[in-house]
Amino acid sequence: MTSVPTPIPSRTQYVLDAIKHRILTGQLTPGQALVETELAAQYGVSKTPVREALKTLAGTGLVVMSQYKGVTVRMVDADMAREVYDVRLLLEPEALRRAVRRSASLDAARDALARADAATDTAERSLANREFHRALYLPCGNPLLGRMLDEVRDQAALVSAVAWATDPSWEREAAEHREILRLALDGAADGAASALHAHIASFVARAFPEPRPEEGQE
Repeated sequence: MTSVPTPIPSRTQYVLDAIKHRILTGQLTPGQALVETELAAQYGVSKTPVREALKTLAGTGLVVMSQYKGVTVRMVDADMAREVYDVRLLLEPEALRRAVRRSASLDAARDALARADAATDTAERSLANREFHRALYLPCGNPLLGRMLDEVRDQAALVSAVAWATDPSWEREAAEHREILRLALDGAADGAASALHAHIASFVARAFPEPRPEEGQE
């Protein structure tokens, strides 16, 4: 008999969504402490839903729980960014290629792109950007592949939030998004996948460049 997942209580879900939104839009920054009592007071709940929400966020890699430092927003460094984006490079272009080959609807991607273009602040644009990428890979026809990409989605958004805080590159990425979607809608599966691969690779290369070898070293 298959077990049914236990639903998250509504108050815990409310706190979880609120904290996640603040992390992914840069309102809570990497390394910032997340104090249960303060969060409980902010959201008008007891500490229990806050504690459960933080445990869930730790499981997705957005926060770190330490015996000595308590709970903090996960730090983003070059190694972490490259690991997350390496997974995206391996999986996301292939998922898009499959979605295009099966003539899946990309209306959700078009809508997300329009929302990003019309966004009036960084938070709104960031969320629309996440939805655009998800709308490209989700209809790939392989639910497991979609779930695997969902698992790194939040960490990728955290990396993006840190990078955009120092180097806002929205216009360049928006143009790349439009080209990716154009190719996908034209049925050019390989072209769309290649454009998506280049888009992801160029972002992490700009934000977290590989160190150059010192002079005299090979």
